[in-house]
Amino acid sequence: MIQLHKISKQFEGKESVHDVSLSIKKGSVYGLLGSNGAGKTTLLKILAGIYKPESGEVKIFGQQVFESPEIKQKIFFLADTPGFFPQYTLKQMASFYRAIYKNWDEERFLELCMGLGIDTRIKLHKFSKGVQRQAAFLIALSCRPDLLIMDEPVDGLDPVVRKKIKSILMEEAAYREMTILISSHNLEEIEDLCDHVGILHQGRMLIQKELDELKSVFHKIQVAFRGDTPQEMVDKLHVLQREKRGSVLSFIVKGAEQEIEEVVTSFQPVIFDILPLTLEEIFIHEMGDAGYALKNILVK
Repeated sequence: MIQLHKISKQFEGKESVHDVSLSIKKGSVYGLLGSNGAGKTTLLKILAGIYKPESGEVKIFGQQVFESPEIKQKIFFLADTPGFFPQYTLKQMASFYRAIYKNWDEERFLELCMGLGIDTRIKLHKFSKGVQRQAAFLIALSCRPDLLIMDEPVDGLDPVVRKKIKSILMEEAAYREMTILISSHNLEEIEDLCDHVGILHQGRMLIQKELDELKSVFHKIQVAFRGDTPQEMVDKLHVLQREKRGSVLSFIVKGAEQEIEEVVTSFQPVIFDILPLTLEEIFIHEMGDAGYALKNILVK
């Protein structure tokens, strides 16, 4: 459905995105991760047809995006800061979008307003940041896009509303096969929602995989031996990090679980446990491999 091939974009001579290729299937929920200033928002805006890349090709549904009103009808870009007209009520904003998006679903709009408990007659600037974000979210879904692009979608939302919105998104992806692209620093939310992830760093794509596949190659192992830890065992593992607590050693290891287990058990440890890593832990180690200072990574 979405194909980006060798996309590059500059601002005032500085490259924001460099040679990025990306593929997202219809109905997928894709999480775009990266450090601050990695180029995530630029890439989202290129996909939404807001920015035109200097080089490369962007295709959605097999067509170029930037100059295609037909394709843009199928896309909704939900920015990190909701954009509303001054003094407009939610009802008035709905009328504006109804005139733009031919697939606007009034029944869905009213259903979401009721479900989220938002009064459509109140001027939007009087709402809190969280309620404004909910309003933008329900407008986006009422436009019935085939591709929903969201930049920091749950920022400012309380846990109850967050859970409700995640549930709505999963329904849309499952029943309508709506494709969702999310950029967020909240890696716990990404882990809950997404089936694919990509990590962007300094405008370049470091890695993109199915989430389950990515998690299957990173593990935390805990081992203890009667004597010293065999150096030969450590040399055979792809160790990213190690830590010692008493007689127990903890390692962050990259590789297939079965291969790791075979290596460790061959040295007959007294204690051996192998555990999966969270997406946040994987992100930190991937960024560390790319030379990014861990103190600069903002994760919630």
